[in-house]
Amino acid sequence: MMDSPVLLPAEWEIQSAILIAWPHEQGDFGDQLNSVEETYQLIANTIANKQPLIILCKNNNHQKHIEDLLQSRENIFFLHISYNDIWVRDTAPLTIKQNNEYYFLNFQFNGWGNKYPFQDDNAINSKLFKSGLFTNIKIKSFDFVLEGGSIESDGKGTLLTTRQCLLNKNRNPKFTQNQIASILRHELGANQILWLDQQALDGDDTDAHIDTLARFCPGNVVAYTSCDNTDDNHYSGLKNMEEQLRSCTDTQGKPFDLLPLPLPAPIYDNSGQRLPANYCNFLIINGAVLLPVYNDPKDDFAYHQISCCFPDHEIIKIPCLPLIHQFGSLHCMTMQFPEKVFNPYTYPPCIN
Repeated sequence: MMDSPVLLPAEWEIQSAILIAWPHEQGDFGDQLNSVEETYQLIANTIANKQPLIILCKNNNHQKHIEDLLQSRENIFFLHISYNDIWVRDTAPLTIKQNNEYYFLNFQFNGWGNKYPFQDDNAINSKLFKSGLFTNIKIKSFDFVLEGGSIESDGKGTLLTTRQCLLNKNRNPKFTQNQIASILRHELGANQILWLDQQALDGDDTDAHIDTLARFCPGNVVAYTSCDNTDDNHYSGLKNMEEQLRSCTDTQGKPFDLLPLPLPAPIYDNSGQRLPANYCNFLIINGAVLLPVYNDPKDDFAYHQISCCFPDHEIIKIPCLPLIHQFGSLHCMTMQFPEKVFNPYTYPPCIN
């Protein structure tokens, strides 16, 4: 019997759980930890009202601290795991389906090109697999670096990414573009790969992750970061990206409907570094979309645009100014698992 095609589900398909890793005193947020935890409280409570939420934490004391912050323990499951950073979009496994079976894809993580410590983060996938939280799941491991935030799937065989990230020599220096494309086709079921040429937003240390730039939405829509301010240094690059997207089609040759999301006014940290605020880093959960907002006049227009993309979802604004001080936002800090993968009835004791 021939194998059925590999499927990387679109993010708006039914999910069994969302994963986050809770920030802690030894992490990178420093004196901003209190405000970051307030944001995490809001995000965690919002997700848990809709579906199961798995929270990675350090130990019993850390778990107790988190429990004291949350409104309820309902739909929340803790796992004790060591981790370097909280951006699980890039460290947790991608999940594919083939022959009615689900697989964790255990790609390598190298700290976004050896920029940061990563050994604990790189071990998260195997620990999740062994945790007992997931049923009917197998695992495939690869000697290949790939981060979840660097690719977008429409659930129908098209992947969207940037050359600046996937072809960066700080990831897989021995692989050519054709070799990388072959891995994506074989392991992620990519019938076609749309390669954008686009530099990272200022402050983005991921080398231009696609989830800050352009996202697939239901109905053959691509929502993308746009800029109409000719004085903004992103103006030319984002206009060029817009033109590239206009030439893209799905696997049936149909052009995508493009929906622009405005770039917020520049936000800077105390050192004068511009932070990568954008509206593309939204999170899709069952029945809702969590939209990052920044106390910017464009927040309302972004809300309107996302409402057009997801007419059957509740759109929930989440203030994300604290998160972007470590250069990420809602999508970066989360990873979804498809239906039938997470089983709350097998919830085990915490592991280390």
